[in-house]
Amino acid sequence: MNIQTPLNSILAVRDQFPAIPPGWHYLDSAATAQKPQAVIDAITRAYGHDYATVHRGVYERSAAMTASFEAARAATAALIGGGEFEVVFTRGATEAINLVAQSWGLANLREGDRILLSGLEHHSNIVPWQLLAERVGAVIDVCPLDPEGRIDLSAAESILTEQHKLVAFAHVSNVLGSILDARCAAKIAHKVGAKLLLDGCQAAPRIPVDVAAIGCDFYVFSAHKVYGPTGIGALWARKEILDSMPPWQGGGAMIDRVTFEKTTYLPAPSRFEAGTPHIVGAVGFHAAIDWTQGIGLDALHAHESALVAQARAALRTVPGITLFGPEDSAGIVSFGLDGVHPHDIGTILDDAGVAIRAGHHCAQPLMDILGVPATARASFAAHSDAADIEALVEGLYKVKRIFG
Repeated sequence: MNIQTPLNSILAVRDQFPAIPPGWHYLDSAATAQKPQAVIDAITRAYGHDYATVHRGVYERSAAMTASFEAARAATAALIGGGEFEVVFTRGATEAINLVAQSWGLANLREGDRILLSGLEHHSNIVPWQLLAERVGAVIDVCPLDPEGRIDLSAAESILTEQHKLVAFAHVSNVLGSILDARCAAKIAHKVGAKLLLDGCQAAPRIPVDVAAIGCDFYVFSAHKVYGPTGIGALWARKEILDSMPPWQGGGAMIDRVTFEKTTYLPAPSRFEAGTPHIVGAVGFHAAIDWTQGIGLDALHAHESALVAQARAALRTVPGITLFGPEDSAGIVSFGLDGVHPHDIGTILDDAGVAIRAGHHCAQPLMDILGVPATARASFAAHSDAADIEALVEGLYKVKRIFG
């Protein structure tokens, strides 16, 4: 099998991932990305030689670490085309969506208002809106998918009314890899006065993102999907929206002045970062962004697109395979095998040295739409190559032999 991608001529990246030994095929990057050595080294330095608190100390090392922390914020904003002070660090995309729901949502939604989601959303882009809707009396509508598994924006436009205050869509599906026409989604949301939130967890590590060009209002993603550490992510929001949002959590670092009579708060984004932040996580996030941009998201997308095309072609040679999602999915291929539960597929592939995801992928409503309890999912990354696809297909033939 011969796969030519831009990364073949840019650099050999696989050797930069110490957690991927020879003979092991990691195809679960959509769940969490392995870390290149540059990110591991940055985290080690930050916990070792460079460590200090931020925003509080007047001594030199604290000032240096504060500068590193804020440089990470600027890099995170630049990755998606946003302004430096439009980025709030969170524990991840899940917390970022909850922040929007419980701050902007509580301040702006009332009984009878409506929220539009889609049938392919991750639970993290469903449950926070359900909690909000139950609290304020809002109504959730669901946009259907087209036959290839993309969010049907024509249907969305017909559903939307002036009662809709928010549209929340995945930029890239974590199950199907389908890419949303995000600029079109922003236009149809704004046409009725609704805000658009994009879940960018699968988009940020795979395709170039420019929130200004898209025209969205909120964008969320997690560092660990972008080759960075767990426990940190980002909320981007347009400055005028972020400035209007009330605090969500209270504590140190987000206050201007505290008395028992009244507390005043710092401006955004500090207002939303109560307590000691994940300092080293931000440093690791920055290193991961630098590493990713060193390769280039255009090159990464082309690399993963070539692998997806080859993988779908190779999987079709396996009798009984069902492929889900569009042909041009972004780095993700979900599939099923007749008569075999995805958990059994995943277990047997693990014995063959191939790591995939098997289950509902935190997208149970989408499983209902697909008419299956679960799928097997292979997802690619910068270090993926033809050998991974070959091992996957060989492992599936082993599955078929075992199940007769």
